[in-house]
This record gives sequence, C-alpha cells and structure tokens, in this order.
Amino acid sequence: MTDYPEELRWKVHGERTIYDNRWVKLKLVDVEPPDGTRFEHHVVQLDHVAVALLINENEEVLTLWRYRFTVDQWGYELIGGLIEEGEEPATTAAREAEEETGWRPIGEPEHIATFQPMPGMVDAPVNAYIWRNAEKVGEPTDGEEAARIEWIPIDRMLELIKRGEVLGSGAIVPLLFYLASRNMGGATNG
Repeated sequence: MTDYPEELRWKVHGERTIYDNRWVKLKLVDVEPPDGTRFEHHVVQLDHVAVALLINENEEVLTLWRYRFTVDQWGYELIGGLIEEGEEPATTAAREAEEETGWRPIGEPEHIATFQPMPGMVDAPVNAYIWRNAEKVGEPTDGEEAARIEWIPIDRMLELIKRGEVLGSGAIVPLLFYLASRNMGGATNG
C-alpha cells in the first residue's frame, strides 16, 4: 500500500529515557493518537538481531535446544545474535552459526525478511536469512548457547511450533516462512 492516511498517524511530541544499558533501553514517549488525547507510552528498544536458518540436503534445520530463564522454558531456537557495530546482518548470522554450532554456512544467503516481533511497544528489528549448505568446521566456541545442537527434519517443525517447543519469533517466523514458501512453490524452494 502506498497511500498512507496521514490523519491516522500518531504525533510524537518528545521522549525521555528512563533506563539505558548495553542490552535494553526503556523510554517514555509523549504521543498523541488521532483522537487528540495525549499521554506517555512505554517503548522498549533492543539491539538489532540477525538469525540464520540452515537447511541441509535432507531438508533438516539446524537448531539449538536451550533453556530460557525469562520464560522458564526449554525449547528449540534458530541460531542468531546481536549485530555488531559496522557488521552486515548476514555476516552476523553466519558468524553466530559458526560460533554457536561449529557449522559454517556456505554460499550467499537468501534474505527472508526483516521484522519487528512486537511493534506496539518494542523496537527490536530482526533480520532472518536462509542458507542451504553448511560445513562442520569445529566445535562451538560458546558452550553456554545450547544444551544440544540438533538437525531436525523441517517437516517436524510445524508440530514443534504448535506444541510451544520452538521459542521466540526469531525462530518461528523464518521457519513458517520457509514452510509456506516451500509448500507454495516459492523462491525458497531449493
């Protein structure tokens, strides 16, 4: 859509930071929605993240099985991490794959999407990429990332997502995109 109704755009009158550290920034933003009321809205800002979806020739996806204390849950995730200053998102995704799993993505990645997981209150951009080839180059350099590194058939992932065993939109969005594209005969179909 290229025609944006300006009368529905919220006005931002200012903002103030109430908490800021390396990992998270919390701001109160003075906003005015179209109805003319004015109030302060909380906004959480997180660093930009890049995620790698590695698919092998057997249609298996490389996953990390790990514990997340914030939600007190074990589950599967894709590989990813914070984009370092001056680093391209695809470079981050490839670097994180090698550091976290010992598998190096080969070739040019396909950019799946850049998305905001919770744009109503959280600014946390995620870039997701697919690689269809990787080589084992060693062991993970960060032993705390995962309890288990596992190649799982892509056809099992939908059921794992449905059961709540895949954690976070950084894993769920790329997996669902890949499955939908594959089933639709889209560009991601090898």
